[in-house]
Amino acid sequence: MKLPSLSGIRAAAERLAGSGLESPVLHSEGLSRRLQAEVYLKLETLSAVGSFKLRGAVNALLKAKAKGGLRGAVTSSTGNHGLGVAWASRQLQIPCHIFLQVDPNPLKRDRIASLGAEIHEIGRDLDEAKDAARTYAEIHELCFVDDGESLDVIEGAGCLGLELATQVENLDLVFAPTGSGSLVSGVAVALHASQPNCQVIAVQAEGSPAMTESYLAKRAIERPIDTCADGLACRVPAELALQAMLANVDAAMLVPDSQILAAVQSMLLDAQVLCEPSAAAGLAAAAARRDKVQGKRLAILVTGANITRDYLRQALAGPGLFSD
Repeated sequence: MKLPSLSGIRAAAERLAGSGLESPVLHSEGLSRRLQAEVYLKLETLSAVGSFKLRGAVNALLKAKAKGGLRGAVTSSTGNHGLGVAWASRQLQIPCHIFLQVDPNPLKRDRIASLGAEIHEIGRDLDEAKDAARTYAEIHELCFVDDGESLDVIEGAGCLGLELATQVENLDLVFAPTGSGSLVSGVAVALHASQPNCQVIAVQAEGSPAMTESYLAKRAIERPIDTCADGLACRVPAELALQAMLANVDAAMLVPDSQILAAVQSMLLDAQVLCEPSAAAGLAAAAARRDKVQGKRLAILVTGANITRDYLRQALAGPGLFSD
């Protein structure tokens, strides 16, 4: 099994250069005071689809196009990866089919549809939708963009780590929200190359612990999904992403939905950043480790901004992440 490499990530960065996918870093004075640390936020919320998922999708489809015969794209998603593939497909002017589970996130579904993709709702969760999507791609001879089992997706996401390493020097910790594991494994490769003392920590919701438990057990473990953070959903661990995590990620941890929603509130009120629940998991993890992050320089990957009204209301109505 070929794992993501620094050379592959650098090649992806060259391929994506000029695509406008770079994102800024914000030094948050409010969160720095709260955590008694130097806190930097990598704002993937500002991308064209409000998520980091563009990076891997664009890289995968550009590579497929270079090989010739790119007739269309297919993927499965809880929302953001589908948005990335739909956006990239529209740029390349190819048909796109996105497979979502039945009763998906309505905000993300509508945004995928607005990009011109054909939506298929099937299955109880992401993994059942993935089985159907893979079969559809094979039958119709279309490019299947797998989030978790695609080296191109992982190395595209890893470009975020290359950027971060140049934007913030001497980082001690990076907290990366984790669903399939594509982002954290790619970012870890890129960051460790230039900042070897920086620890990269994968963060998943307690209600979707498959990748974290698999990382800790060093073998694939399936777990059911019950979380507000749909971007962190994963029932069946992706083998490539898991092996890449084991090779490159320093630690993995779980955070409860209550703290994720509290972190959405804190991100908005303390840092003036709107994010979805899955993107707030990194802040929830940093707060859970506040005794260990004090005095450190840390980056939190804020991975998406596609939050529904209902979850935003819940987050603002609930208790805060920090005691005032």
